[in-house]
Amino acid sequence: MTLETIWFCVIALFWLGYLFLEGFDFGVGMLMPVLAKDNTERRVMVNTIGPVWDGNEVWLIVAGGAMFAAFPGWYASLFSAAYLPLLVVLLALIGRGVAFEYRGKVDSDRWRRNWDRVIGIGSWIPPFGVGLLLATTVLGLPLDADGDRVGGPFAALSVETLLGAIAVVGFSLVHGAAFLALKTEGDLRHRARNLATRLLPVALMPLLAFLILVQLRSGDLWTLLLIGVAVLAAVVAWFRIRAGREGQAFAALGGVIAASAVAIFAALYPNVLPSTVDPANTLTIAGEASSPYTLTVMTWVALFGAPAVLIYQGWTYWVFRKRIGTRHIPPVHAP
Repeated sequence: MTLETIWFCVIALFWLGYLFLEGFDFGVGMLMPVLAKDNTERRVMVNTIGPVWDGNEVWLIVAGGAMFAAFPGWYASLFSAAYLPLLVVLLALIGRGVAFEYRGKVDSDRWRRNWDRVIGIGSWIPPFGVGLLLATTVLGLPLDADGDRVGGPFAALSVETLLGAIAVVGFSLVHGAAFLALKTEGDLRHRARNLATRLLPVALMPLLAFLILVQLRSGDLWTLLLIGVAVLAAVVAWFRIRAGREGQAFAALGGVIAASAVAIFAALYPNVLPSTVDPANTLTIAGEASSPYTLTVMTWVALFGAPAVLIYQGWTYWVFRKRIGTRHIPPVHAP
């Protein structure tokens, strides 16, 4: 296996890590207006992701940085074509992070409601934008011979790419509900579990539809088997969440997104960004990879850096592994 292929797989793994970790993270924010009955329950929901949400966003930075270093042409063509969507995603992530910190700074219901709206908006936009970006890199862009986008800033928008965006949003909703059922206790846990049970068959349908679309476009027997694994994992997740086995359901949903991501990137390989104008303009791994020296240096850095990041994040999740409920939330006090 060449270094170019290895780094293509590593970048796919980074995107998978982001979709898995930030999926439940965004889902919690999206579900705050739906599941929480009062401010105390909203504080419980925020505290379920409070210790980990900022660490989860590291995976987005690493994925983008690895694309820039390993396949600069891929990064340049894709990200330059998505400046406006990415700017909106960035603003949403900034607002969401600020809202987590500021919602408790003033003892005012109006103050908290406004920041909770920011959390909600900041949790809906990023999965939609990331889904749009990933759908675009799989389905392609109108690229000319120089790798530049042909058309306006919304040339990537189509029914197919919007389906990919909705697929990520739907998965995030289900994953967030399952995570809340896993991390909370009492009435909030039961409501989250019931919502996940009702939501799962509907919210994962766009993901299945997108996988079928990719399969029809560029899939083979290998990717078809992976789609079958994703469907099987979704069925297991539904039965496990109904049975009150939230941990097993959460892990099965991880299997759903893992099989889906591998199927999508396997269908894309050996391309990195197809051209919808002329197949001859398609960007490939071999054509867009950095020099062997650059990839070698990156590999050595990753061999030492990646385990440190994984150990630290794993330790964080272990320390904050216990369930929390309203009894753990102290009374509101003026800062």
